[in-house]
Amino acid sequence: MTTVEDFFDRHDDWPWNPPRPGRATFHYLILVTSGELLHDVDHVTRTVGPGQWLWVRPGHTQCWHPPGDARGPFILFEQDVLQAETARLLAPALAHDAPAVLTPGPDARWAEQTALQLLDEHRALGRRPLELHYALQRSLLEALLLRFARQPDAAPAAPGDRRGTTYRRFLDLLELHFRRLHHADEYARLLGLSTRTLTRATQAATGAGAREVIDERRLLEARRLLGAGWTAAAVAAHLGFSDAANFGRFFRDRTGLSPAAYAARD
Repeated sequence: MTTVEDFFDRHDDWPWNPPRPGRATFHYLILVTSGELLHDVDHVTRTVGPGQWLWVRPGHTQCWHPPGDARGPFILFEQDVLQAETARLLAPALAHDAPAVLTPGPDARWAEQTALQLLDEHRALGRRPLELHYALQRSLLEALLLRFARQPDAAPAAPGDRRGTTYRRFLDLLELHFRRLHHADEYARLLGLSTRTLTRATQAATGAGAREVIDERRLLEARRLLGAGWTAAAVAAHLGFSDAANFGRFFRDRTGLSPAAYAARD
């Protein structure tokens, strides 16, 4: 737990000079209270203004921009710190494909106050017994995150929305198996559905077929790994391609660049 301004002050010119992408291993949650924060998430530059939150999730590729005038609380946490029931309620917000930039809406004031309470408790180490200190920190963190569980972009499918529920179940399976299972019919069998039903659900949610969603998840992971310095051969093996040439064709068809050119870009 820190602030954006303290993070920049303490780390001199790392890690933005030169800017290098890296894989997040924690959840990064930043509230911008003033100024503007620029931050790359999965190779897309996000602009975060006052009252907005940046949420980088484990597995995302991120890249810091040079320090600007952004100010606000900066929270890092591991998902294991959350109680099981809280994690269940937060599942859509914790998912890798949830929005990176959030605006709390009616809960904005309460979310900011909770974040500031969490920062104060972190800085007050020793004010109370250590066990109580950590319990209070976890309670404040969960209270803060649950504010985001109610956001429209992170909300679960409404009751009776079968296609929405099917799509969310498909995404859960895809996140577990995208390295090994690459065909829509494989996921349809796991879900106990026909391939046509699964495709209808993905089209209703995204406008794309199930195979396209699978390919986009593999492509996202390939971009993350290439940006982190992996070779095309290593990425191909990791994502279940038969060889580097097959992976190269897959990547070039969807990005217009070879894996080597993508990795070497500025």
